[in-house]
Amino acid sequence: MTADSSNHNDHRRELEEWRGKIDAIDRQMVALLCERLRYAGNISSVKTRLGETVLQPEREKEVIANVLAMSENPRMSTALEQIYRSILHESRLFQQECNSGQQNISAS
Repeated sequence: MTADSSNHNDHRRELEEWRGKIDAIDRQMVALLCERLRYAGNISSVKTRLGETVLQPEREKEVIANVLAMSENPRMSTALEQIYRSILHESRLFQQECNSGQQNISAS
């Protein structure tokens, strides 16, 4: 085995280790995102009873500001802001779906 192929194998193992760590984080994130969606569904029900709309721009600004305050650096802030804008968009869609079904979303 040459030094180049040994280095290649080492790099391949390192890549697989990092991917395994990301897979573990993804499992945690999916569980948390499902929990977040359940809460958003329940919030939708409360908003309906209060006569409020799903879209709450001031709350969304607050959520983004909270996320950015926890960011480690400006490059991560940019990515986190885009990720959270997507999460908020999908949460709004989920709340609208919940409104049409008029039910609380509880853990299964």
